[in-house]
Amino acid sequence: MNITIYKSFPYQILFLLCIIVSLFANYELTFAIWSLTLLLTIKRKYSAVIIKYSAIFLLILLVAIVSTLFSRTTIFLFIRDFTYLVKPILGLLVGYQLCRFSSKLGVKVLVYSGLAIAIMHLAMLLIAVIQFRSLSVNLLREHGGYFSDYEIYILIILIFYKNLKLEIPKHQRILLIAIIGLSSFLYLARTNLIQFIILYLGLKGYLTLNKKSLKVILFVILATIVGYTAIVYINPKREGKGIQAFLYKIKIAPQEAFKTKIDKDDWKDFNDNYRSFENIIAVNQVSAKGNRAIFFGEGLGSTLNLGRKVWTNDHEYVQYIPIVHNGYMTVFLKSGILGVIFLLIFLIILYRQRKSDFGNVQAINYLLIGSSVFLIVSNWVFLGLYLKLDNKSIIIGFLIALREVMIREHNSQKIIKNEY
Repeated sequence: MNITIYKSFPYQILFLLCIIVSLFANYELTFAIWSLTLLLTIKRKYSAVIIKYSAIFLLILLVAIVSTLFSRTTIFLFIRDFTYLVKPILGLLVGYQLCRFSSKLGVKVLVYSGLAIAIMHLAMLLIAVIQFRSLSVNLLREHGGYFSDYEIYILIILIFYKNLKLEIPKHQRILLIAIIGLSSFLYLARTNLIQFIILYLGLKGYLTLNKKSLKVILFVILATIVGYTAIVYINPKREGKGIQAFLYKIKIAPQEAFKTKIDKDDWKDFNDNYRSFENIIAVNQVSAKGNRAIFFGEGLGSTLNLGRKVWTNDHEYVQYIPIVHNGYMTVFLKSGILGVIFLLIFLIILYRQRKSDFGNVQAINYLLIGSSVFLIVSNWVFLGLYLKLDNKSIIIGFLIALREVMIREHNSQKIIKNEY
């Protein structure tokens, strides 16, 4: 029996490995595998688009490096922060370099990688339920994971399969939606719910501003207000279980990230609004160090002094933290206002996608537009592309390369048609 291994197969394995490793709380391993993959898959040519996107994050890193010259730190802290700030560049390039497929195969690689992740997640949840004999939301999230942006992307691709010319049987597509949809729901993550809505609107073309899109966006905002009002009226309790615990997290969401006054001696107020507490401390600490720190940051190796020890998801008590939940504040701490401006420039450039006459290319453009809008939210609550568990940078890099493949295929077909 002959076994044929296609040239693209190693890239499929590396892509799946890079996505899966990012889901585990071991950033050192993630950084090592992404870096090794980057070195193993270097391309001869890179498009101006991927270079431009990567260059913006390089500028943020360079500002932080220069700011370090005016601060005191250690080699360990410097290297640690360097790996944090270089992560978006790594992800964009790794995703771009791993797309070595036809457009049809490229979309399938995305989808089946999502299936593998969903099956792993459901298996971990099942093991946790059997082991602890509990359906506690907090327990399931602790053992199964807190979110999965990747699976939401795949759900959207499966829903808009025609736009992306995904060729799989109908019954298989429905099964994939069921498995990945169930897995996504069981994360009970507010950000994933927001992500799904934003990407869905994006693929519908409603995030490109015109009269119709404005009406749709206003309707979504109104529906959100009505839904939130209903949740507040239900008044789910902090001690609730199951769906009630999820609804409580939704109820406190608006104040959790924006509250300006927090009683740190009230453990409920402190825990419910911890993200806001980090933001307040970050602004106060950087501002206290003068204009240089405000405009250019405190540099690599800088830490935020919380003023007290807090318990983290890494299962340890810490008082000095190198990054905060808010991506804008993390960049502000390291690279100041200048770094935040560069980050905003990236989001604007990512949003400004050219219109294409090719249906599948335009679908990719819509996905990138949706990604830029979601990153506005993601940066505020969950570090955006800087999160240690994040893999959106790989997805964006892959989509950029996939779009280039699609354009080349369309151009080749045009040449063939002209010849005949």
